[in-house]
Amino acid sequence: METRLNRSELVMMAVVGVATQPGLQPGLYRIAHDGKAVVVPGTGGITPNVRVGDRAFDFVADHVEPGVSAANEDERKNVAFNVFSCMGNEAVIVSGDAKGETGVVTGKHGGIEHVMIDFTPKIMKKMVVGDKIQVWGHGVGLALLDAPAVAAFNMDPDFVKKWGVKVRDGRAHCKVTRTVPAAIMGSGLGRATVVRGDYDIQTFDDAIAQKYGLRDIRLGDIVAIENADNTYGRIYKTGSITIGIVVHGASMVSGHGPGVTTLLTSTKGAIEFEIDPAANIADILELR
Repeated sequence: METRLNRSELVMMAVVGVATQPGLQPGLYRIAHDGKAVVVPGTGGITPNVRVGDRAFDFVADHVEPGVSAANEDERKNVAFNVFSCMGNEAVIVSGDAKGETGVVTGKHGGIEHVMIDFTPKIMKKMVVGDKIQVWGHGVGLALLDAPAVAAFNMDPDFVKKWGVKVRDGRAHCKVTRTVPAAIMGSGLGRATVVRGDYDIQTFDDAIAQKYGLRDIRLGDIVAIENADNTYGRIYKTGSITIGIVVHGASMVSGHGPGVTTLLTSTKGAIEFEIDPAANIADILELR
């Protein structure tokens, strides 16, 4: 039986951002966790050779964002752009040489407050910084009607169906690529909501990274964070469970790493999962 959602109650609303210019701090250098000073690409921009489906550790970069990083230049409107854009939403380029081309929302990055959108490399190479992108925001307020102990965030209802989320006996069942212990989650803790942004998987402990296969994580992977409750913010809570999607690349900075945006969470642990290496948005939506 198909999972029942409150689809008819969800508002679809157009929000607009622009393809961002990458930025660097005036001092140029990032200080890595081991004290080394490095200069590498970071957040923002149009990156045709970094997309969901690629490994998060495969690039000489820090917090690299796949595809096109978009934001609204007005701070208040950018909050709406971030909140209303959901995984799987359709995005349409509405200015420039690539006008009319379509893509898919794949992530939200907190701190920098970007929305990441996947387009094909051919489309991205027709784009310039400043091109306007309209997202058909759809998904805020989403609920799994037969799983009241599970909260849903940041997903287009069509993505839920394509991902294959099922509900049985009040529990949500889904597929993930791997598990992650909540104890190693870092930057992004302390936010009072998860309807925007992400929080990072720290990967500096070699034994933990090897045990959980963390350095094989792909951009767009769906992961299960054990003992993490994201219902009203991101906290450690024994027995809870959070499912999220990897939205940006690895980091060498203390407290940081591949970022995860929340999709499902249950303070009562009412989520069950199975491991499937293909539980990645690039595979689920056939983006590659």
